[in-house]
Amino acid sequence: MDIAFLLNGEPVRLRGVDPLTTTLDWLREARGLTGTKEGCNEGDCGACTVMLTDGASTRALNACLLFLPQLDGKALTTIEGLAAPDGTLHPVQQAMIEHHGAQCGFCTPGIVMSLAAGQASGEHDVNRLLSGNLCRCTGYAPIARAAEAAFARPLPEAFSPPPAGPGPRAFVEPELPDSIDALAARLVERPETRIVAGATDLGLRHTKALEDLGPVVFVSQIEEMARIETSPYMIRIGAAASIEALRKAMRQPHPHFAAMLDRFASAQVRAAATVGGNIANGSPIGDTPPPLIALGASLLLRRGEVSREIPLEDFFIEYGRQDRAPGEFIEAIVLPHEAGAEDRLRVYKISKRFDQDISSVLGAFNIVVNEGKVQSARIAFGGMAGVPKRALAAERALVGAPWSRETVEAGMAAMAEDFTPLSDHRASAAYRLLTAANLLLRYWLEDQGEPVSVREVQP
Repeated sequence: MDIAFLLNGEPVRLRGVDPLTTTLDWLREARGLTGTKEGCNEGDCGACTVMLTDGASTRALNACLLFLPQLDGKALTTIEGLAAPDGTLHPVQQAMIEHHGAQCGFCTPGIVMSLAAGQASGEHDVNRLLSGNLCRCTGYAPIARAAEAAFARPLPEAFSPPPAGPGPRAFVEPELPDSIDALAARLVERPETRIVAGATDLGLRHTKALEDLGPVVFVSQIEEMARIETSPYMIRIGAAASIEALRKAMRQPHPHFAAMLDRFASAQVRAAATVGGNIANGSPIGDTPPPLIALGASLLLRRGEVSREIPLEDFFIEYGRQDRAPGEFIEAIVLPHEAGAEDRLRVYKISKRFDQDISSVLGAFNIVVNEGKVQSARIAFGGMAGVPKRALAAERALVGAPWSRETVEAGMAAMAEDFTPLSDHRASAAYRLLTAANLLLRYWLEDQGEPVSVREVQP
């Protein structure tokens, strides 16, 4: 495979690239750019953070989960290329020195790159920017002070993000299609091919499990698959739209959904991971399927020139099995959307850590009340079965009944009919069932105006 991109402002053209070479390995071994550190090699610590710019955005990404073909047509900046051409330090670098934000220095390059990407994109929430960067010795207080000092000053022109990349390719690689039609044709021709979108999950199978992924196809060049489009009656989410793009798109129609996505992994992972990937991997603890199911989402599936639409909840058949034929892929997710309608969705993520953690239980509730009675209810959970699943018995206990605590308690009791969860290292079966039931009560209490968040309740 042949690719071209900018590395620290300089054009790079690579021929015969192994498509499963990670950016981290290539930078360190082929280019000698060892400022990008190898820490966990699984996207958890942020020591390998780099900055990637394309026509749409500038974002921090984990180089350990970034395959080289994903760089094609973009601009990559590492810690070695962050300073100005005359050697002037980037404002974040200078502030880290002035505020003593580094000790051993191992994690510092990744931290600096995360903050620099945030400054370039206008994102100044330090907690959000650094949720995926582990500081092993200094502590975050001086780092936060450095970030605040850097963000207080305008970014000089010398540090503006580089242009998107070296220009259009002379030809289209079959493993790097630039349209949905080309992707569909490739998958019909070779249905065993794996789709690589953000690689935040599939990448681990290669780097940690040493799995042979076989033939792959990258969707990073298909702009139409990354779009999120809103009309008065629906929201269409391209399967390759990032979780970060979804978070921003949900802030107005469904702010509770957007707030939960703040806790989806880290800033680096959210910028890479895709909505379609989070669905297609079929994980019972994926964070996006339950709220999407609660909103009545459907999937647009495509194989060759044939498309079909199914309810999202019907896509998941059983653990490790989805309703998807060989060569068929998720093209988009469609949400019903009534402009101006009251938002009744609430999403509750339960995990051992607040940030950067996998859900033990995730509950999504969309309960419509009219004149004191439950008109409709869609309740979906992750972590309660082998697939994301609706609580149909609990819904039946609610619909048509008064919106009261007694009705809610009946719905809570009915959840034992819906779920027989398993015990694992994240939570016991009994804990999961009790927590799921209590989340329905939490929804009702929040609807009554009671503070329910651990960040709101005061002693």
